[in-house]
Amino acid sequence: MSEHYKFFQNKECEYFPCHKTEKTEDFNCLFCFCPLYAKGAQCGGNFTYTEKGIKNCTNCMFPHKRENYEKVIQKLI
Repeated sequence: MSEHYKFFQNKECEYFPCHKTEKTEDFNCLFCFCPLYAKGAQCGGNFTYTEKGIKNCTNCMFPHKRENYEKVIQKLI
């Protein structure tokens, strides 16, 4: 992981961990809002589109894992 991007957890958040299937030690609160949402199909995560064309990321865990952080930053550059 790059020294410029830190892994952190906000354990005082009332929703922490907000993804109940995620292992707590891997959860990164930096991705509380997915920074790749606007990338559409290029985000690399597991998502679907609703009938109205809205991106549904309910089952996606890609950005929330610590080991994916560098991949996420590269997609944003």
